[in-house]
Amino acid sequence: MANDPIHQFQIHDLTGSFNLGGYEISFTNSALFMGVTVAVITGFLLLASSRAALVPGRLQSVGELWYGMIDNMVNNVLGPDGRKFFPLVFSLFSFVLVANMLGMFPYFFTVTSHVIVTASLALFVVGLVVVVGVWKHGLGWFKLFVPHGVPLAILPFISLIEIISFLSRPISLGLRLFGNMLAGHIVLKVFAGFVVSLGAAGGLGILGAIAPLAMAVALTALEFLVAFLQAFVFAILTCVYLNDALHTHH
Repeated sequence: MANDPIHQFQIHDLTGSFNLGGYEISFTNSALFMGVTVAVITGFLLLASSRAALVPGRLQSVGELWYGMIDNMVNNVLGPDGRKFFPLVFSLFSFVLVANMLGMFPYFFTVTSHVIVTASLALFVVGLVVVVGVWKHGLGWFKLFVPHGVPLAILPFISLIEIISFLSRPISLGLRLFGNMLAGHIVLKVFAGFVVSLGAAGGLGILGAIAPLAMAVALTALEFLVAFLQAFVFAILTCVYLNDALHTHH
């Protein structure tokens, strides 16, 4: 069980389930770490802003860098009229980033390694894009699927491709995050299992464990980078999709 790379992704009921209106309600390790993620974000931002000074300290500097990076992203991709979506993009980036980082600690749970979580976030983003597009442009927003200047003979095929491309957005957005976190943690667990198994053999086994140990350390550093990049990609793609809702150019 200790070397099982899939065991770390299992969801466990922590408090016992109960039935509510025909639905089974339970508090799981996934729900716990989603709550921990929100608590960590809230706590850090409160601490970073509690003693704001002209010359920022370490926490304030990190908080300002965090805020400024997303602020620049929203301004550059969405423009001035997209400022209203800053809280959404900032919240999504922060949640994905902290959830990814928490999953790097031993015995912690990686919320974003479950496709139901990442797919829910992706469906929310794409659903919001449709709502904002129709709210801002009315039914004319659907012209997004009818590229300007395309010959009438091939227009149905191009429109079909555009519709399929749009519908694939939540799939790619959710699966990208899920796949990267799942695969990375499995590989880390496999190499860690090699280290434990070889080290337990003693003698030559300990020497043989040096290579997988070095690989595990390198992969851990890479996983921290991937954890940040996946949060960044999720946030910037959210901005790109929202830009399609605000500006109906093709």
